[in-house]
Amino acid sequence: MSDVIVRLDERVRLMSAVLAATDYPERSQKLKPHGTHAHARATRKHLLKYTQHPAVQAIQAYLDQGQPLEALFALVSLMSWPQLDIPTLPPWVPANFNAQLRDFYEATDLKTLWEKDQPLWDKAHLQLTHAFKNVMLKPFFEPFVGKIEDNLVLMPNISYPTAYDVVFKLRNEIICIVPPPLAWGDSPPWPYDEPTMITQSYRAAITSFGSILIKAYLRSHMDQLQEIMQNDLPVHDQFKAQHPTWEDQFTTLFLSAAVAMYLEDHVDEREYKSYMLMEKKARGMALLPGTVSVLRRYLQEVGNNDKYNNLIEFLPIFPKQLRVAQKIVKF
Repeated sequence: MSDVIVRLDERVRLMSAVLAATDYPERSQKLKPHGTHAHARATRKHLLKYTQHPAVQAIQAYLDQGQPLEALFALVSLMSWPQLDIPTLPPWVPANFNAQLRDFYEATDLKTLWEKDQPLWDKAHLQLTHAFKNVMLKPFFEPFVGKIEDNLVLMPNISYPTAYDVVFKLRNEIICIVPPPLAWGDSPPWPYDEPTMITQSYRAAITSFGSILIKAYLRSHMDQLQEIMQNDLPVHDQFKAQHPTWEDQFTTLFLSAAVAMYLEDHVDEREYKSYMLMEKKARGMALLPGTVSVLRRYLQEVGNNDKYNNLIEFLPIFPKQLRVAQKIVKF
């Protein structure tokens, strides 16, 4: 039983294909060299002669401005399929952008490519469904953010982006578009349910869904948070440079700790320890053991005493407790 919905979406596949015809694949490789799925490579090869199509040029201009992928995928998800109709378009795309996308789909004969590779998409869908068949994330997050009414939706993506999880909220859904786990070097990615890599799929879901949930929770309590943020978190200068605001710092610490706690409680001790070690060495998360300890204490005490009944009531003492835990909790 799972409260995570896994599904495919043709509109997402279309936007992924448009990305394949821009310079995004090269940009992605420069940031992080990695092997890609056979379908991603086939899509790019199929579309290289369409780089001057108006839809591709519109997305290229958007990328050149450094704008986020999330907005693109959210926009196309508002369109109907296959007509790609939408009541209004935002000013940051051409006035006929949906018509351009429809023409791109028809001119490139994507339908034939997708039909040919449909078994690969079906396989990815089955793998991700299998990986999350017993995953319940709402009860895991609700002690921190309250009742979750939105659906949690995972979409496997074997096209582009190949090394980046796209997450956004749309109507009553939080949608995470996730590529398969990366392998080493130029090797093709792993299956979503590969036993030795399955925690990568869990991490993607927890950090993606969690980021939307915790940021929305903090924003909904901004009046109280203004005073709480006067008490700095005990983070080092490099961490502060990467995450300049209190909200961003707490969110980063929370998400890293959330993954660790889920692995320890719902996977196994070995995966938990491996993750903790990797976070400390690769990402410099020296505060992670202390953060886990403090959030564990919160879960034990919330609602059981006169101190606090929810996370926002706990946050004023979080920095102090983290300072103490940093000194005494070792890993």
